[in-house]
Amino acid sequence: MPVIPMHGAVVSGKMEGRNTCLFATPCGRGCAIGANFQSTTVLLPPATATGNLTIRTNALVYQVDMDKAGKAKGVSFVDRKTGEHHSVTARSVILAAGSGETARILLNTKTSAFPNGLCNTHGMVGRYLMDSVGTGVTGQFPGMEGLPPTNDDGQGTQHTYVPWWGYEKQKELGFARGYHIEIGGGRHMPSMGMAGLLGGDESLVGDDLRAKLRQKFGSTIGFDGRGEMIPNDDCYCEIDPVAKDKWGIPVLRFHWKWGEHETNQAAHAVKTFLEVIDILGGKPEGHVETDGAKAISKGGEMIHEIGTARMGHNDTDSVVNQYGQSWAVPNLFIMDGATMVSSPDKNPTLSILALAWRSADNMVTLAKQGAI
Repeated sequence: MPVIPMHGAVVSGKMEGRNTCLFATPCGRGCAIGANFQSTTVLLPPATATGNLTIRTNALVYQVDMDKAGKAKGVSFVDRKTGEHHSVTARSVILAAGSGETARILLNTKTSAFPNGLCNTHGMVGRYLMDSVGTGVTGQFPGMEGLPPTNDDGQGTQHTYVPWWGYEKQKELGFARGYHIEIGGGRHMPSMGMAGLLGGDESLVGDDLRAKLRQKFGSTIGFDGRGEMIPNDDCYCEIDPVAKDKWGIPVLRFHWKWGEHETNQAAHAVKTFLEVIDILGGKPEGHVETDGAKAISKGGEMIHEIGTARMGHNDTDSVVNQYGQSWAVPNLFIMDGATMVSSPDKNPTLSILALAWRSADNMVTLAKQGAI
């Protein structure tokens, strides 16, 4: 699918004009100079500059509005501040609210043609929900104690990245796919959590306490595993039959169960981290759970939710086609992680952006052809 020239012109100028990182502030707090990629500083400004974008804040969309011909004609939403309900109309509707909320909107949209939720004739909406496998171990290393103080404040997300190395040994490992390792440490701004450096048997105060903390500060390294998940029938969301939010809109009820591939993967990661810490002369901090079923993160904890409206080749086992266009409603498009069919070990954001770009290009082409 060729890139629409206007899209390239709108975004490329903003990309070329982005500032270089100055390591000034922790990225999680936002980036005032726009060096870090954020939709608010990189994507929205050039879109607003075209004059074709209107932003409505505090608008909680809860359903897609349908016409008599079975096409989407807009959406209904509630103003979160006033509680008032509104509707807006459009030639086409794009849902990009995230896997959970997109599924919630579809399932809460019920018509005579879709009594179980929009695009849910075959029960595929909400199914095959996924998240990244997560587990971690922190090691404390005596060899790193008492080093000269440094100021590691600034860019706050840096870490060493180790890609998965075991694809050729998949059969003997007991799990398919794999995980990467994120290794982090340093002497950034200390927090209350640094009290864990003392150990459970030390009760120091005053100068002795400060001296011990200075000695051990910066001597820990964290090893975090982030792995791939295989979709399964036990992980899905549905509309809760009772619970509603403060505006009276039914909320989702989640079902979750890690498979053996994921729990075996978590156990392998913990074993690997412990071996590395030992080889480097360190000791793990606190109790380390080696049972993968207990060491693995909770569903949703890694905040990499994808699935619930997956793409596919036909409407019996998927919700949208390869361009995010729904099978059941031709002018309804989904452009978020809900369309993804498998979970990567990496953050899915760039894949979501790439798929959305492709979907948007296809949508423009269909509009010019009069197909939507």
